[in-house]
Amino acid sequence: MTTPPPYLAAADRYESHAYRRCGRSGLKLPAVSLGLWHNFGDDKPLETQRAILRHAFDRGVTHFDLANNYGPPYGSAESNFGRIFRDDFRPYRDELVISTKAGYDMWPGPYGEWGSRKYLLASLDQSLARMGLDHVDIFYSHRFDPETPLEETMGALATAVQSGRATYAGISSYSAERTREAAGLLRQMGVPLLIHQPSYSMLNRWVEDGDPSLLDVLEEEGVGCIAFSPLAQGMLTDRYLDGIPEDSRAAQGKSLDPALLSEQSLAHVRHLHEVAQERGQSLAQLALAWVLRDPRVTSVLIGASSVAQLDDNLAVLDRLEIADAELDVIEQHAVDSGINLWSASSDA
Repeated sequence: MTTPPPYLAAADRYESHAYRRCGRSGLKLPAVSLGLWHNFGDDKPLETQRAILRHAFDRGVTHFDLANNYGPPYGSAESNFGRIFRDDFRPYRDELVISTKAGYDMWPGPYGEWGSRKYLLASLDQSLARMGLDHVDIFYSHRFDPETPLEETMGALATAVQSGRATYAGISSYSAERTREAAGLLRQMGVPLLIHQPSYSMLNRWVEDGDPSLLDVLEEEGVGCIAFSPLAQGMLTDRYLDGIPEDSRAAQGKSLDPALLSEQSLAHVRHLHEVAQERGQSLAQLALAWVLRDPRVTSVLIGASSVAQLDDNLAVLDRLEIADAELDVIEQHAVDSGINLWSASSDA
């Protein structure tokens, strides 16, 4: 049995991707980043995961986004990523931005979730051990904790950076008001808030609401924005145009309630699909381009179950511009569809 040759990254990996500055920091992120929320747990073949990660980096995707409880089971996405990193990506460590988060339930008992200093720093140490890293590039508070002083949560992020376990600090699903507070606290601690990771899509536009909106606050504070679930848990793809496939997230109860796929919602999705077809794009590509239309958005986070799906999404880079007339049509159908699963955190 022959040993396969070691991975050698494509020489032209930086020639076709776009990189955007993260707020007012010195860091640039790829316009399209790869999230490991789904498809990287123990329920998927490791070689499929390896192929996706290799191809992503070959296509200029330098940012891989994880969290402590990604799987299934919890922790397995980080463990699997760690194995692949050890075998394939260690020579390229300084070309990668690797992030992880803590905030949701991870282990039993009172110290296994939310925003205490004890939980956040213990979780970060566990994540580093699973991935075989001495530091991550971004460590996030995954959600706002209404029962822990924000000073304590931000203090834990500051410690993560000051101790060298993280290069930058981030938050996810915080409201505009809490984001401004968090940025101010971190600034006082000498650790700027680098980035916010909110859900944002044509069917989930909460980051635009309010005066000031979350996007307004991020611009004022010089904080980057990386949008997760830009495809609305799969609604903004061609998967549901003709019903609910048996192997879909909705059919399996994975982060998309079939009740959300009402005829009214699907009518809007079909109109958006028509706009995409007229542009010569898939609906997913249009959805990604629409989120990236706003210069305050640094990057969009996509998932991928195959190399082919990854390539389909990365094709958005071939056409990011959206004409004003197209935006006018999109505006009529880019309406809230009740899919913001993370609103409880951002409303706190």
